[in-house]
Amino acid sequence: MESTRYDVAIIGAGISGIAAAKFYLDIHPKCKLIILEKDASVGGVWNQSRVFDTFYTQSPLGTWEYSDMPMPQPPEQDIFNGVFKAKYTSHYLDDYIDRHHYAGQTMRQRISFNFHVQNVNKDNGEWTISGKDARGEVVLQSSKLIVASGLTSVPNMPFLPGQESFANPILHQKDFGQSTVLYRPDIERITVLGAAKSAADLVYDCVQAGKKVTWIVRKTGTGPGFLVSPDPRVSPGTIYALSTIRFMTTLSPSLFNPDSWWNRFLQRTRMGRKRMEKFWESIHQAVVEAPNFNDRGPEARKHGFQHLKPISPVFWQNQGAGLVNRPNFWDTIAQNVQVHYEDIEELHKGNVRLKSGEDIPCDAILCGTGWTPSLNFFDQNMLADLGIPQPVSNFPPEKARLWEELEKDADQQVLERFPILACPPDHYHTPVTETPYRLYNGIAPLSDGSIAFVGHVLVANYFRLAECQAIWATAYLDGNVKLPALEQRQKNVALFVAWCRRRYLSNGDRGHWMSAEQTGYTDRLFHDVGLSSHRRFWLWDAFVPSTKKDLHRVRAEYIKKFGREVNSQSSEKGIKGSRACWQTRNPLQRSYEPTSPLQVQKTASPTRTINTASISPRQSISSTTRLRSSSARPMRSHWNWSLSRFSKVVW
Repeated sequence: MESTRYDVAIIGAGISGIAAAKFYLDIHPKCKLIILEKDASVGGVWNQSRVFDTFYTQSPLGTWEYSDMPMPQPPEQDIFNGVFKAKYTSHYLDDYIDRHHYAGQTMRQRISFNFHVQNVNKDNGEWTISGKDARGEVVLQSSKLIVASGLTSVPNMPFLPGQESFANPILHQKDFGQSTVLYRPDIERITVLGAAKSAADLVYDCVQAGKKVTWIVRKTGTGPGFLVSPDPRVSPGTIYALSTIRFMTTLSPSLFNPDSWWNRFLQRTRMGRKRMEKFWESIHQAVVEAPNFNDRGPEARKHGFQHLKPISPVFWQNQGAGLVNRPNFWDTIAQNVQVHYEDIEELHKGNVRLKSGEDIPCDAILCGTGWTPSLNFFDQNMLADLGIPQPVSNFPPEKARLWEELEKDADQQVLERFPILACPPDHYHTPVTETPYRLYNGIAPLSDGSIAFVGHVLVANYFRLAECQAIWATAYLDGNVKLPALEQRQKNVALFVAWCRRRYLSNGDRGHWMSAEQTGYTDRLFHDVGLSSHRRFWLWDAFVPSTKKDLHRVRAEYIKKFGREVNSQSSEKGIKGSRACWQTRNPLQRSYEPTSPLQVQKTASPTRTINTASISPRQSISSTTRLRSSSARPMRSHWNWSLSRFSKVVW
């Protein structure tokens, strides 16, 4: 059994894990750091083995990348309505870890692939991580630990009575990219389970492969998800604007918005709430009217197409949501898919029996049924101490009483500040079986200053989140964040949990959902660290979307404020992974095409080393920015529509 000691260990090499490693190494280039990744490639949900043809990003081109390395332009045929195929994210992340060097090592060389973490505990002030890799049993020690295992690593597989006698394949979306289901001639009839984006992707892919598809949305759930159509009113640019333009974020009752006169007007006056409600009603109507659920004719009704209409208003986000990535998506579903809004009674050989009594012949079942947090390497006592989800039945009674009192008081504060949250619509509320996340700022446990959790909140854009959380986590682990007293941190955590439950209903029960609060949340993280270079001047700060360019000066500001370790082996500009000097793809090379979804071949191209110490961040990426295609340009018109729509509603 091998045993090795590190300064920092990071569990997970997805978007958040890579960002955490990169910034920590920016500040501590000669530290001994290891990243533990259970898959054979980086990216988490975006890794090469998990992507498939209809899997697209959910953020517009130009926003789905790290701030220090532009993503090359994907081919036009692989971009739709501003978003693009996920395989380009896989290749980008693969390229990113090869291009960043610290103390003579690339980030790839610091990753232990196919490492399955089995147990994590703390002894004598050191973190001990036990696991398995190709060498066998391995034990690692680390002074600091960053958990970046994310929210989409462990499949949430439904319990299906009789599945042992079903005899046909049952797969989760995680394994779909590597499966042969679509190519097997003996699989003609496929049943897809799930109500949101991942299920929709599976359904569309199966229809395109010529399969006969049945889509089952269970009744004992929150109902069909919001699948946003390619409509200018609710395009990726519009959705993105709602979470990145600071003025637009005031339309959501958010804890992260300042308690200004404008927010008090919107949230605490009848006139303000009326205007805000009208805005969200216009968004809801645009979402539910575009697919034309009820008026597609008798054939679509016979197929059950109307069952895909969302039940709760979009404002509350009680169900899942996602962007539709094909212009013919709704027509394809209405004409080719049988939709059932019913629960499953049982499986038996080659059939799915619904509680209505109907039997559905089926050669394979695909589950787009979501995920559970990948934290099962902590024991139950540590889960409670760290403030991360565990079964309610296992939570210590004394801790349960403490949090019940704190969250009861916090709930009153939430309702006083946001009266609109006191009266949610009739809805199905998923039974609560686990405790919520109770992390300070969604990152730090209340009981231990040597561990941080990154990527465990749900927002609109994970690249921006990852970079901002990486900066806060580094400052926190280095003791550069001035924390309130424990009692105040407990109250802050209780307030967020209470607000999350009120604001997002079933989705809020886990205490990590803030899909419309990304900009306010990241502003708070930077405020805690004492950073401000990401903000703009006056009206620009309020009305221009927050972008990756805002982060270009943050690293230099952080180093000026807190300093950095000096690498004895190389000068400042010799560290290729830093903003001081990094290699970039020739800006004349506009695109790349992975040759295989499982093994991406690097595209040979001339590279040059650019010393950006002597040029501004704006100059350093201007050539790449100019090469953005027309597919990215419509985002401005969508942002403009969002603002103009709000103006009409209010005035």
